[in-house]
Amino acid sequence: MKLYYAGDVHGSEKCWRKFLNAARFYEVDTLIMGGDITGKLMVPIVAGAGGRHLARVLGRDESVAEDELEELEKRIRFNGFYPYRCDRAEYERLEADEAYRDEVFTRLMVDEVHRWIELAEERLGGTDVRCFVMPGNDDEFAVDAALESRYVVNPDNAVVRVGDFQMLSCSWTNRTPWDSPREEDEDDLLRRLRELAAQLEPGVPTIFNLHCPPHGTTLDKAPQLTPDLRVALDGGEPRIVSVGSTAVRTLIEEVQPVLALHGHIHESKAVAKIGRTTCVNPGSAYSEGVIDGAVVDVRGDKVKSCQLVTG
Repeated sequence: MKLYYAGDVHGSEKCWRKFLNAARFYEVDTLIMGGDITGKLMVPIVAGAGGRHLARVLGRDESVAEDELEELEKRIRFNGFYPYRCDRAEYERLEADEAYRDEVFTRLMVDEVHRWIELAEERLGGTDVRCFVMPGNDDEFAVDAALESRYVVNPDNAVVRVGDFQMLSCSWTNRTPWDSPREEDEDDLLRRLRELAAQLEPGVPTIFNLHCPPHGTTLDKAPQLTPDLRVALDGGEPRIVSVGSTAVRTLIEEVQPVLALHGHIHESKAVAKIGRTTCVNPGSAYSEGVIDGAVVDVRGDKVKSCQLVTG
């Protein structure tokens, strides 16, 4: 199997389109998106006087005519945000009512995921490319059902067959400072992972697709944060620590899959070995419209080649 793996696109439609194009560009038979697919910000586009529409994009106020709306929405989506057309009354309600704002944001996010999956069907329909798309710890549970289609499989919290291989996938992580939807204590995470591993078929080459990287490797280095979420400094420089999961590392050591694919820590692009297992984190630069990925050629119980790529 020759696969392309990426993750942490955080709503960037530009990165999503590049992900779908990667099958043809890198000549792979399998695409795997390893989590954190949704964006974090809604951008209201408010109908104003004289047929103009107002929005604040990346800290700048913009005013566009009706025939410029689609281009504005395209730019907003490419930056990983969600455009939302509304009138002044709706905008004021969004500002004043947090519960309603959250409801609108979730609905908008799910609709955008549906649209992304439709794009995948257009690009991959009629091909032999397998496509797996998993949520990550930052993604709300509401998006899960939207990920399934004829050409896209959500493998989260399951073991699925991928050609001659079996793939164990999990979106959950150890605790983070941001109290994201899919995170839990290390003991609970290890229990979850071992329950999944119990479903593995003996003798079948195994790939792990785990959003969180293993603790104590080059894949999980990030600045340490203070309780008020500031970067801890040593001599004026950020203090870099391991923030990956001990549970993930334990499972890798116990099962020794051929390959372990990870994301979550954007600044920790690396390839490492844990015993016989090749572990990969391609990193993420989604905010720049760049997708970081890994092209991996797996033959039987060996990784023939592993290349980190940027596009």
